[in-house]
Amino acid sequence: MKKIGIVICNYNKEEEVLECIQCILESRFKDFDLYVVDNGSTDQSVQQIRERYPNEVTLLVNKENLGGSGGFNTGLRAAYEKGYPYVMCVDNDAMLDENAVGNLYEFLEDHPEVGMAGAKVYHLENPQYVQQFGQKIDFENFCTEVHYYNALEDGTMPDYLYVDCVAACSLMVRRSIIDKIGFMPEENFLYWDDTEWCYRCNLAGYKVASVGNAKALHAMGAKNEAVNTFPTYYAWRNWIMFFAKYTPEEKLGQMAEAFLGMIFQNVYEGLHSGCKNRTKTIMLAYDDAIHGKMGRAGENRIFDLDFHLEPFHRLFKGKDKIYLESNGYEQMADWIRNLAGKLGYDITWLERQEDGVPIISFCESVFKLEDLSRQKIYIDLSDCIFETEEDALDVINYNYSKRSFIFAQKPVFLECVMNLRNRK
Repeated sequence: MKKIGIVICNYNKEEEVLECIQCILESRFKDFDLYVVDNGSTDQSVQQIRERYPNEVTLLVNKENLGGSGGFNTGLRAAYEKGYPYVMCVDNDAMLDENAVGNLYEFLEDHPEVGMAGAKVYHLENPQYVQQFGQKIDFENFCTEVHYYNALEDGTMPDYLYVDCVAACSLMVRRSIIDKIGFMPEENFLYWDDTEWCYRCNLAGYKVASVGNAKALHAMGAKNEAVNTFPTYYAWRNWIMFFAKYTPEEKLGQMAEAFLGMIFQNVYEGLHSGCKNRTKTIMLAYDDAIHGKMGRAGENRIFDLDFHLEPFHRLFKGKDKIYLESNGYEQMADWIRNLAGKLGYDITWLERQEDGVPIISFCESVFKLEDLSRQKIYIDLSDCIFETEEDALDVINYNYSKRSFIFAQKPVFLECVMNLRNRK
């Protein structure tokens, strides 16, 4: 019997999964069997894996996409039944160092108090910078905090960290832990499943570690919206559900106000900018979370992105010169210049302010502005624009509207959360 059953979960990434497989097969530690779960891919993943690795890989093919947790669990259950002392999850776009598997195994062998161990993850695009060295679950701000995020690897970081959770992109777990806490929480479908799985490990009395000499490269951007609100729905629903389930009872009121404040901000920004589909998805994710509707998203939850160009046409129209006051938001300034060109406006971008020339100033949020003089045009990180008298009214009414929303929603939120916890 081999020591480890390694599981790769793949969905429509035929090139990446082949690289991932090859990296693992080139590991110095060889005492493992490799399983690849194809999660209903519509590309050539299955064919490519069968042709390239007919003997090195056990390929399991799901007829449909079961989500990240469902896909991993297909392989984890198969490996568990074989009796490996350890099983491991690897994302299809993660590239493991040749020592990563062996070093995670040795760490768990040497640290019986640890139930799960994850690699130290670096940015695939910039391998000298850390993507994460484990995460902390923050029950004050109701989010997760990544250790050493974007830190330059200079050799001074600890050899390992005991953390609240590590990413499933390169996560090894003892078989005995699965006996106690089960497999990944499959009801999540996507996102927060690895966070909850690690947290259950901690609740069971075992530590979770991020191991510095086990290194992996991983791409970013999985949660970014590309064409629709698919990632938004699962990220928000599962985020709310996690803290609804695990927040200490004395902090539930604080938790409700925090989430309602964040939900309101997104709703208000969507109404202001005209990008309403994301707002609808977030509200439906919130409703599903507090009513315990998990698994695959139901109908009318995912919508196409609806970025509205009309405010930007109004912004550029009739202006031949503009001074951009970047305030440190250089990427936003570049984006505005490029957008004006794509929309067909020939604008001279001044490097110094001149009398009579419009000023566009970038900020974190237009709804936090104190300058309501309209002498400058403001654009924030959510593409909200402050230019017109109507925009000024939205800014003025923001705080009162937020208090009203939280006041109205908080008792509903808390009653639903208590019902969820009582059912659990």
